[in-house]
Amino acid sequence: MSRVPSLSSPFLLGFDEIERALDRVVKGADGYPPYNIERCDRANGQPERLRITLAVAGFTRDQLDVTIEENQLVIRGRQQDDKARQYIHRGIAARHFQRTFVLAEGMLVLGADLKNGLLSIDLARPEPERVVKTIAINEHE
Repeated sequence: MSRVPSLSSPFLLGFDEIERALDRVVKGADGYPPYNIERCDRANGQPERLRITLAVAGFTRDQLDVTIEENQLVIRGRQQDDKARQYIHRGIAARHFQRTFVLAEGMLVLGADLKNGLLSIDLARPEPERVVKTIAINEHE
């Protein structure tokens, strides 16, 4: 599922950086590795939790990096060819990947786990603080 954002409405002010980040993510997505994003059940008033799961079969923990760079969650995988092996048929290529997700302000990365070829990254979205601020109106004559 893909959405085409339209942040050019005159009622949306100051969202240019978000639009640029979304453009970078869309251009960098090649479909590998496949992933799921799921909403996890809330537990006893805890903030909303999300889980991103990537299929990374063949990658070890040392070949994977999960970082946060400028409000983006970046997952990288690097595999090296084993020069000592002689293949009769090679259908499984060693490959590199980078998958990027733009994080909303306030999103927290809780941790990452690798199990059975699936890399799961847990995120939390705390409820934003509701702030109402009255703006004084100056009168000039």
